[in-house]
Amino acid sequence: MHLDVMDGVFVPNFTYGMTIVSALRKLTDLTLDVHLMMVHPEKYVDAFVDAGADIITIHAEAVDEAVPVLNQIRERGAAAGIAVNPDTPVSKIKDALPHADLVLVMSVNAGFGGQSFIEPVLEKLGEIRGLPGGQDVILEMDGGINKSTIAKCVAVGCQLCVAGSAVFKTPFENDYGAAIEDLMGEVSREDLRQG
Repeated sequence: MHLDVMDGVFVPNFTYGMTIVSALRKLTDLTLDVHLMMVHPEKYVDAFVDAGADIITIHAEAVDEAVPVLNQIRERGAAAGIAVNPDTPVSKIKDALPHADLVLVMSVNAGFGGQSFIEPVLEKLGEIRGLPGGQDVILEMDGGINKSTIAKCVAVGCQLCVAGSAVFKTPFENDYGAAIEDLMGEVSREDLRQG
């Protein structure tokens, strides 16, 4: 379960914090993938791990040095992720890759749901795989994931796709399971084996 935490500073929108993560942890055994879209994420790592986060992803653009924060996350027992915005070159995370478990490539500009997929970001996945440590990370894409984009993501090696509007704003009313199945129907078994 992907959870976007926004501080109203790094991105203009504001969402929830560790209290909601803690409440969700009590309700589910699903992996809680906490995406921190905030400045100074290092100040909140301990609180989010204590709340039950399994994965914590920070933005390369939000920190001066990502490696110490990624190490802090791992030392607390969570998986560490590094995110890059669409305009950020992959070279920005080169030194962080050996310290990360996951790379989240934003396929929209961070902060608001319902945006259109920025197709050139698909090239970043291949760039990441070509860097030292890039073969060892899970590749995740976030933003604009829908029936027309999900197979493209998987075809270039994406292993996790974050779908918000495609699940919650669908013709399936409140049947979110059906919306997810509909999305997954766009991804062939061959795509899944390759990704």
